[in-house]
Amino acid sequence: MMKELASEVLQRKIERLSAGYAPRVLDLFAGCGGISLGFHAEGYNIEAAVEIDPTAAATHALNFHNGNSLHARPRDITKIEPHELTEELGLGAVENAFDVVVGGPPCQAYARVGRAKLRDVAEHPEAFKVDPRGNLYLRYLQYVRAAQPLAVLVENVPDVLNYGGHNVMGEIAEVLEGLGYDARYSLVNTAFHGVPQLRDRVFLIAIHRVVGTKVSFPDAERHLILSQGYEGTRAVALKNISTDPGSAFISADLGNESLEGPITAAEAIGDLPPITLHLEGLLKRGARRFNTAVSYNSDVPLSQFAHLMRNWPGFGARPDGLTDHVIRYLPRDTDIFRNMPNGGEYPAAHATAMALFEKQVAKIERETKRNLDEVQRAKLQRAMVPPYPVHNFPNRWWKLRADRPSRTLLAHIGKDTYSHIHYDSAQARVISVREAARLQSFPDGFRFAGAMNAAYKQIGNAVPPVMARRLAAQIRTLLYAVPNSKPHAIAAE
Repeated sequence: MMKELASEVLQRKIERLSAGYAPRVLDLFAGCGGISLGFHAEGYNIEAAVEIDPTAAATHALNFHNGNSLHARPRDITKIEPHELTEELGLGAVENAFDVVVGGPPCQAYARVGRAKLRDVAEHPEAFKVDPRGNLYLRYLQYVRAAQPLAVLVENVPDVLNYGGHNVMGEIAEVLEGLGYDARYSLVNTAFHGVPQLRDRVFLIAIHRVVGTKVSFPDAERHLILSQGYEGTRAVALKNISTDPGSAFISADLGNESLEGPITAAEAIGDLPPITLHLEGLLKRGARRFNTAVSYNSDVPLSQFAHLMRNWPGFGARPDGLTDHVIRYLPRDTDIFRNMPNGGEYPAAHATAMALFEKQVAKIERETKRNLDEVQRAKLQRAMVPPYPVHNFPNRWWKLRADRPSRTLLAHIGKDTYSHIHYDSAQARVISVREAARLQSFPDGFRFAGAMNAAYKQIGNAVPPVMARRLAAQIRTLLYAVPNSKPHAIAAE
């Protein structure tokens, strides 16, 4: 009886799409809405989202639901049942409300949750409540089971492929297969798909077998050679991955030399206006809010990527300009930013700071005609040189190269932005909120709730919208690949 009901639900969803209605999306662990934005651009309706962080939830609602208070409410996925969510939002029965479920569940307790446990949770909806380990992937699967979508998208970090000996994404694929889906996953670097950032992430696409199509991933649009650091990390992640024909893993397309190279940092942010307030002594400490608009830099030719960021469907540039082009106040480090080499990391920054310090000591001693004592030298060094050990934090600082994509943006930029120092030495600063958004491929019309630090964190946590859009387009192709006819029979489980 349950299979018959499931078949009827999926049949109605296919008929609805065949009639020309837009696919409806539920975004779990939605953050500020990177995945939602990509799907929205491809014509999907963003019906609902679940996000526990209040500021991120407010951002999502601001952009996709005009700030509606019901949608802006932060929700803990472990405390709200799927049917309660749709009832709160007036969406009716959960099994009828969504065609696609997307999201990136946080990484928790992977090594302690195995295939048997995942299958158990998939079969027994209440199992999650008595599981003391609280793995949020289990909750994601429960929402999939309740919503019965035609398609599923899961995103996570490369570590999920080899976490404590577990291939978590492979195990998720097994569970989805048992729920009636064709599930495949791949390790993708977003720079191959038009994002100006070297960001490795694992994506899983699942299409219900009732649709009758096999999962595939989009081909690369750009071509590049990844550095040894990325190749080494990938090798560890892929150590236990099977590439046999029957495997759920699909090797990502890397393109070829006939394709254009990656989007560079200069193409991504070069048209944004210079920031010099800190050089003029006009930047002060305190929260940065987004209530002052600035004009674009009209002296710089507009790249294809910058044009997209200004003209994204539904999120084009605002007529009054940018309102989130703000930076942190870091007076100690201005000269370091100016003098360190592009592509340099913390050891280069520290060496630059020490050279500036010694130069200042020599200047003071020359002008005063007296040598500084140890106490004076130590005080001056503290004022000029970052205190972190050189070898303990080699990647803590990094200065962008104008001719290369950015390194991965992480949520840590919500605390400091030394990992992304602007390539323009004349400006001698870290990237702004809007520049971080551009490197993550958020269009200029996308608004962030909260102040500067919260916006940085939301951006670092997000899935790049350009990558999400590529995946949304692929899922749309898969959903509409079969002629409008009766769905295939659901395979016996």
